Amino acid sequence: MGASMMAVIRCLLALLALWVVPAHAQVAPPTHIAPELAVEQAAVPGAEVTLALAFRPEAGWHGYWSNPGDAGYGMRLDWTLPDGWSVGDPLYPVPQRLLIGGLMNHVYEGPYAVLLPLRVPAGASGIVPIQVQAEWLACTDQICVPESATLTLRLAVTGSGLPLPVRDTRFDQWRAALPPLIDQPARFELTEEALRIAIPLPASAPLGAPHLFLQTEQVVDYGGEQRFFRAGDLLVAELPRASLRTQPQTIAGVLTTGEGMQGLRFAGIPGPVPSGGDPVGDAAAPNAPFWALIGGALLGGLILNLMPCVFPILSLKALTLARAGESAGGARREALAYSAGVLLACLALGGLLLALRAGGSQIGWAFQLQQPAVVVALLVLSLAITANLAGLYELPALSFTRAGGRSSAFATGLLAAFVATPCTGPFMAAAMGAALLLPWWQGLVLFAILGLGLALPFLALGFVPALRRMLPRPGAWMQRLQRVLAVPMGLTALGLLWLAWRLGGTGFALLALALAVLVVGLLVLWRRSEWAKLAGAAALCVAVAAVLPFAHAEPAASDDAGLLAPEPFSEAALAQARASGKPVFVWFTADWCLTCKVNEGAAIEREATRAAFEQAGAVALRGDWTRSDPAITRFLTAHGAAGVPLYLWYAPGAEAQVLPQVLSPGILPELARRR
Repeated sequence: MGASMMAVIRCLLALLALWVVPAHAQVAPPTHIAPELAVEQAAVPGAEVTLALAFRPEAGWHGYWSNPGDAGYGMRLDWTLPDGWSVGDPLYPVPQRLLIGGLMNHVYEGPYAVLLPLRVPAGASGIVPIQVQAEWLACTDQICVPESATLTLRLAVTGSGLPLPVRDTRFDQWRAALPPLIDQPARFELTEEALRIAIPLPASAPLGAPHLFLQTEQVVDYGGEQRFFRAGDLLVAELPRASLRTQPQTIAGVLTTGEGMQGLRFAGIPGPVPSGGDPVGDAAAPNAPFWALIGGALLGGLILNLMPCVFPILSLKALTLARAGESAGGARREALAYSAGVLLACLALGGLLLALRAGGSQIGWAFQLQQPAVVVALLVLSLAITANLAGLYELPALSFTRAGGRSSAFATGLLAAFVATPCTGPFMAAAMGAALLLPWWQGLVLFAILGLGLALPFLALGFVPALRRMLPRPGAWMQRLQRVLAVPMGLTALGLLWLAWRLGGTGFALLALALAVLVVGLLVLWRRSEWAKLAGAAALCVAVAAVLPFAHAEPAASDDAGLLAPEPFSEAALAQARASGKPVFVWFTADWCLTCKVNEGAAIEREATRAAFEQAGAVALRGDWTRSDPAITRFLTAHGAAGVPLYLWYAPGAEAQVLPQVLSPGILPELARRR
């Protein structure tokens, strides 16, 4: 009797279990985003079982990721569980970006499921009630509605002698949508301008247009421009901070590697983040086709012959071209030798620039003039050429009034290219900016085409007899012209001396001048064959050169604010200025860039510009690239500029307008009056 009664009770319990232990919970009352609480399978004591909160938005509606972005709020959960049971952190699928009214939102516009690990105590048995009070925000592009639901399920535990539910196969699809966790920690640095993150990612991993969703809130500007760089087996991301100043000890987020590609979840701790690397994503894809970049490099090199920064070597070219009329064969040989010197210098500088950037250095076009040692070398060279032109001596490789031959033309070509590189002329900016972003071989092609443009006038004179016939015949006038042209070359040396002072201070500049004078003295003694004096002068040169590095000191910032009284550039200062609702003018300059200085005198530091800026309330920011500045280099690269000058105008609420590299006197007052 007792056994029969127990069999009946078990049968009733089994029938009851089939009714109270569904594979997933009932669906909540109608909402714009329908929720469902589901369990993958029966629970095992002492283990974990996976729950899912599955959501199905109506057409035109969307839900939010854990970090909603600039607007909205994430899901909130309040669990009711038996003693000893607990729920872990929710795991979200990769979100989507939705930009509305300038606000970046992290959303889900289709069905999605959030998975949660449910920890089961070792003594669990029977049927366990699980309940959660869920709140979320449902939005369209125009309205938002807070929604909520109380979701329940009754979970069967294995070993209780009850029928178990069939495993829910939907979890396979839901789990596949989760971004896997990278097994190594990311490293991050916080500056005033940006959050920089180094995420472990094999160099062989494919990358399209990456984007980083930061789960940690109040750290970055979600709608700001994200920059990505490959540095070996690391992907370095730079996210602007705007005015946010939260200092988290850890960060977490999701990296998407491109449209339709799998996302990756990462966790980060403070640590060093490498600089430099190869840009990837949008920054690595120049807008112009390659043939247009080649044309820009050719035109830029051609126009570079007329730029103020090239004037110091125009004297050398003028004398060399004057000799080209001696014979047709000699003219062609000298034209080819000169062109070879120009091309070699451009390829060498370009190759070195690309190699250093690949190694992590944040440098740009004309980087060599940010190095005090290079400036000293140019000072010595320019003073030696000045003395040569003035008639103190005549070196075969630098002979302009008699047959110096191909070696002289080659040396002149090297010098022309080396001195021409500090400036970025018209048509040249886009090509040189692209050269830093394209594959290395395409970058070298653009540097070679730039050199071809620079050498083209002399090359044409060498191979077109009609052009050579337009040159005056050689004669005594060349000696007199040589002495006259010693003056602009001497002014170049004076400018380099001033630059040495700006880079290294007074003591450094004086020692650099002493070294240059000693080298000139050495050359004079060598041409006169005064060997005893030459040995003493050489020893003195070595002593000064050895002491020179120890004399270098960072000079104090200049007190000359100029008429516009600009603030020093930083990305935080730019974001703050733009947020004020005023027009903003940003210019990037360097003491060694003559084009920059001409523009400042002719168009920027003018009373008319100051008055127009005051009337419009315009904010001026100046980025000084005289010395190497990685933050400015990154900003220049992001805007497709390989060097200076770069001029940007931000009208209130508008994106940057790139201004011409040669400014007219009225362009800035006109822009300010449009406010």
